[in-house]
Order: sequence, then C-alpha cells, then structure tokens
Amino acid sequence: MKFRPVLSVAAAATLAAGSFAIAGCDRQETAASQAKGDADDAVLTGEIDRSHAGEPMPEAVLTLADGTTRTLDEFSGQPLLVNLWATWCAPCVLEMPMLDALAKERKGELAVLTVSQDLDGAEKVAAFFDQREFTMLRPWLDPENALGFAYGTGVLPTTVYYGSDGREIWRVVGGYDWSGAEAAQLFD
Repeated sequence: MKFRPVLSVAAAATLAAGSFAIAGCDRQETAASQAKGDADDAVLTGEIDRSHAGEPMPEAVLTLADGTTRTLDEFSGQPLLVNLWATWCAPCVLEMPMLDALAKERKGELAVLTVSQDLDGAEKVAAFFDQREFTMLRPWLDPENALGFAYGTGVLPTTVYYGSDGREIWRVVGGYDWSGAEAAQLFD
C-alpha cells in the first residue's frame, strides 16, 4: 500500500501565512515593526502591475465576525478594489485609513474590500477595527486564505483592482499611497 501525503486546508493555510511572514510584508520592513503593526515605520514601495490584466476574479467566500458570508463575485457589477492585509503588517496598517478615505471619496462608483489574512480570526480583526474609526471599511475575513493562494504573491499588502466585468485591471504588491494624485489617476 502506498501512502501519499495530503495537505489539509488548515496546514495549507498555515503554510500560506508562513509565506507571508517570510516574505516580510512588503519585504522592506523590520520584523519588529511588522510584529506590532507599526505604521510609523512602514515604507510604501508597491508599484502598479498590469501583467495579470484580464484574469477573472477568483472564487472566494468572505466572512464578517457576525457570520455574514458573501462570495467575492457578489461584489462584481461595479469596479472593485480588493486589499489583502493583516493586523501585524506595518504597510497594511498604514494603508487602511487611506483606503477608507478612498472608499468614502468614490462611494457609489468603487467598492473597496479590505480582506484580512490574519490567522487569529475575527476577534483580532474586530479589535483592530474597534480601535480605529473607519467609516466605510468592513472587517472582511478570508478564513481559508483563498485569495492569498489565488493571487500567489506571498506579500502583504496585495491589492487588486477589478473592472465591473469582474476582470483584473491591475494590482499592487506591497504598500501604496492611496491618497496621492497618482492613485486618483488610476481610477479615472
């Protein structure tokens, strides 16, 4: 009888989280600042990548702490910005207020989803949101790390922009200044 090793979903999720940790958030942060999510030390080094343009939105089920679930494709029909982040990732923490402001500024014309890749679950993410005063963002979770696997970057934050047809237009791997003029031009 031959035995084949099988990787459980939990083990795969642990490996994915480990790859994000090894990747070093945006690969330029110190381990100490990442561990405490110190946005003051974060460096925004992400650049626009159009090499995946035209790819369809991956299948993923997102959840909120209250048990609400939605599939990613339920958000299609209007342009969609999906941001993968974690509470321990300094550039991610730095981006969150900018993403909240972007969602408010473009309300009705752009949906902004911030999707946590934290393995500690809803309690950790809910506490993070409770400490901040986001007006537009909701604490979506990706408990199976489906998006992390689908995007395959191994880096947080990773942000992907989809057109209303559900096809990728561009992505940013690493932190990005969502409040700048360059970002505004990306959506116009």
